[in-house]
Amino acid sequence: MFSTLEARKNKLMQTFSKASATPSKSALTAAILVASLGYFVDIYDLLLFSIVRIPSLKSLGLTGTQLTDTGIFLLNIQMIGMLIGGVLWGMLGDKKGRLSVLFGSIFLYSMANIANGFVHSVESYAVWRFIAGLGLAGELGAGITLVAELMPKEKRGYATTIVASVGVSGAVVAYYVGQMFDWRTSFFIGGGLGLFLLLLRIGVAESGMFSESKKASNRGDFLALFRNKIQFSKYIRCILIGIPLWFVVGVLITLSPEFGRVLRVQGEVSAGAAVAWCYGGIVIGDILGGLLSQRLKSRLKVVYLYLSLSALGIIAYFSMYNLTLPHFYWLCGGIGLTAGYWVIFMTIATEQFGTNIRATVTTTVPNFVRGAVVPLTLLFQFFKNMYGGNIIYSGVTLAVISLSVAFYALSKMKETFSKDLDYVEEF
Repeated sequence: MFSTLEARKNKLMQTFSKASATPSKSALTAAILVASLGYFVDIYDLLLFSIVRIPSLKSLGLTGTQLTDTGIFLLNIQMIGMLIGGVLWGMLGDKKGRLSVLFGSIFLYSMANIANGFVHSVESYAVWRFIAGLGLAGELGAGITLVAELMPKEKRGYATTIVASVGVSGAVVAYYVGQMFDWRTSFFIGGGLGLFLLLLRIGVAESGMFSESKKASNRGDFLALFRNKIQFSKYIRCILIGIPLWFVVGVLITLSPEFGRVLRVQGEVSAGAAVAWCYGGIVIGDILGGLLSQRLKSRLKVVYLYLSLSALGIIAYFSMYNLTLPHFYWLCGGIGLTAGYWVIFMTIATEQFGTNIRATVTTTVPNFVRGAVVPLTLLFQFFKNMYGGNIIYSGVTLAVISLSVAFYALSKMKETFSKDLDYVEEF
């Protein structure tokens, strides 16, 4: 009887502990607000380079094919920074907390943005794009992890939808800022927005799940993911399902001026406008995908749907010739809509792993997907040379590869909707 009473007492104490750790409504609102606006500035800076690539490089004296080749080089440098930063910030998020990463990353990419406005050579441009990449790597993963751990499990999809939807709209704002201001001023504005955001940090609470996970000895052990075959396979699958989305953004949209000429678009395609239209579509896609996921109570069904729609969108992109400029931009918006499963992709990665490694996974996975631009662009150039300079054939080949690996990875994933996240991984 004593043991029974003791067990009941322990259960009541655990229930009381969890209840006391439940965050207030104001704390939840503050976390969602800061994570959303942080991602907004993150996307603003991440896509600003694609928007101002041509005018900024022209002002540095580059012309012709240098605009494409140097642009790809700088984009790759930024993505390499994000790959390295993703690992560092992710480990720090599991060791020191989600908030330290959230605000530390915002500060770093804000300062890099400001410095980027002062560059006068490709070399200095590359240095600050790399540092910006380091900073940009941390905010999204920390923000999504924090919000997912604070929200009730049945409703976390709504919160992550808000974060992603507000965030990706930063690309649209970046386009209009890039149109209204000089490229240097556009970078200054991005840096200023980030520093201003740091003033909102008051009232944001740390995740209670993280506090409990401090007892685990293997917090933030990135290499542990590679030592366990099951965890490694799950981790790689999380990355692969996001590849088509970044293929669309990093190749089809970033290089839309080059594709537009080959597709005989009636007018000169602006990369900035293409980015804005694409991300406008992604915003709508993220909102619809998040709500549909809650309605169907499934993450995987929604991703299957979006991958299928992405395949149709990519086919339309490569097969429609002689479009007017407005129609081409509508096509960019449409292909963005079909690729708008970023919020579901991020939520799946967050829900796959325990609290002691969750920030590491949630931070590194999107950055490895973004960093996939490096091998994607290298493969694009390889296929372009193989096909005698034909960028359409090169793009189609790359699209088939990206979609194939994503569908395969998704077929091996387990459903995570309403999964309890309050646990640690045993490696």
